[in-house]
Amino acid sequence: MYEDIATKFFEHYLYIADAMNHIGELEASLWNEEDGFYYDVLHLPDDRQIEMKVRSMVGLIPLFAVEILDPETLQQLPNFKKRLEWFIQHRPDLRRNVACMETRGMGATRLLAIVSRDKLRRILQKMLDESEFFGDYGIRAVSRYHAEHPYIFDANGMECRVDYEPAESSSGLFGGNSNWRGPVWFPVNFLLIESLQKFHHYLGDDFKVECPTGSGQLLTLWEVASELSQRLTRIFLKNPAGQRPVYGGTEQFQTDPHWRDLILFYEYFHGDNGAGIGASHQTGWTGLVAKLIQQLGEYEGQDQPPESAPESAPDSVAAIAPITLLNLPVL
Repeated sequence: MYEDIATKFFEHYLYIADAMNHIGELEASLWNEEDGFYYDVLHLPDDRQIEMKVRSMVGLIPLFAVEILDPETLQQLPNFKKRLEWFIQHRPDLRRNVACMETRGMGATRLLAIVSRDKLRRILQKMLDESEFFGDYGIRAVSRYHAEHPYIFDANGMECRVDYEPAESSSGLFGGNSNWRGPVWFPVNFLLIESLQKFHHYLGDDFKVECPTGSGQLLTLWEVASELSQRLTRIFLKNPAGQRPVYGGTEQFQTDPHWRDLILFYEYFHGDNGAGIGASHQTGWTGLVAKLIQQLGEYEGQDQPPESAPESAPDSVAAIAPITLLNLPVL
C-alpha cells in the first residue's frame, strides 16, 4: 500500500515539475532564464499569461521539493523502483524536468529535485545576496531590491504594487496584515536550511557557492545552511551592546532583569534589524530555533556533517544553553 501511494505522488511530482519548467514549450514557464529565478504567472481569461516579476519567497520555495533516495531504500521498494526506472527509460519529456534521477551522487544516492544544479546555483546567487534576501537575521520573505524598485501592476486602471516592507504592512491591504512583504519567518527559513543540507548530502563538498554573494568566500551548502542557522539564532542572542535584537527598542525587555532573559517567540521578525513582530507566542514555528541551536551544537567545529541525509523533523530539543526559553514547545 505504501509503495502504491509513493508511486502516485512520485508521478504527480514529475507532472508538476514539467508544468513549472516547460523546457522548450511555448507556454509560459515559472522559470525565468534571464533572471535565474522562479516567478508567479498570471493566467487571464483571454488566455494571456503575465509573468509577475516579484522577487519573493515564491522563487525560493521550489528548493523545498528535494529528496534523497539511497540504494537501501530503493531495494526495499521494488515496485516503486521499477516505476521510477520506467519513467527514466520511457518518459524523457518528464524526466528532463527533474534533477538527477539517473546520475548517482555521494554514496550512490539519487536526487529528486525540481531545481537542477545550474538553477540551484543561480537561485542561491540572489538568495545569498545581502542587498536582496540574505539579511543579518535570516532570509527575507521579499527581496530588499523592491525597496527601491517596487513591482507595479495595472489591474483595470488600478495600480497595485509590491514594496519591500520589513515589518508591519504600511497599507490596509488584506486588513493591514500583509506581512509577507519582507519580514523573516522561521518556518520557511527552517525548510531552506533543511533543503540546503539535503542538496549537500547529494552534491558533496565539491559544490560550493559564494556566500554572501559578492564576498569572494566560497562555502559548501552545508556551511551555507550553518551560516543561515547562526543568523537566525542571532535574533535571540545578546549583541556586543548587551541587547537582544528580538526585543528591538523595547527598553524594559532589553534591560529589566525580570524580563531580559525570558525569550518570547514572535510570529515573524523585522527584515533588517531582527525585532520581533506580531503575536509573541508562536512556539509552534519560531520554537524551531531550539532545533537549530541543538544542531549547531552537535556539528559546529566538525569537519564533516552527518553521513546520513538530514531528518525531516526535529526529534529533541537538547542543548539550549545559550538562551533561556519561555514556554519551550515540545517538538
